[in-house]
Amino acid sequence: MNSNVISPDLPTDVLEQRAVEQRRRLHDTVSELRTQVRETVREKLDVQRHAREHVWPATGAAAVISLVAGYGLAGTLKHLFR
Repeated sequence: MNSNVISPDLPTDVLEQRAVEQRRRLHDTVSELRTQVRETVREKLDVQRHAREHVWPATGAAAVISLVAGYGLAGTLKHLFR
């Protein structure tokens, strides 16, 4: 017989024990989910790790932006002081 089937002839203590087991499993599942979410959030918000992983692309992007801004400013100043 399936242990998940509830029949009217089951004793109350058996039903209470099943309820206790289900609450425990539910509590364990929720605790596992909380732990996984906490770990995921920590990983996503780890600024130092992201900075280490992306330092060279960020440096390259900053160099390109600076170069373009420098040429733009130089061109503007050249036209202003002609």
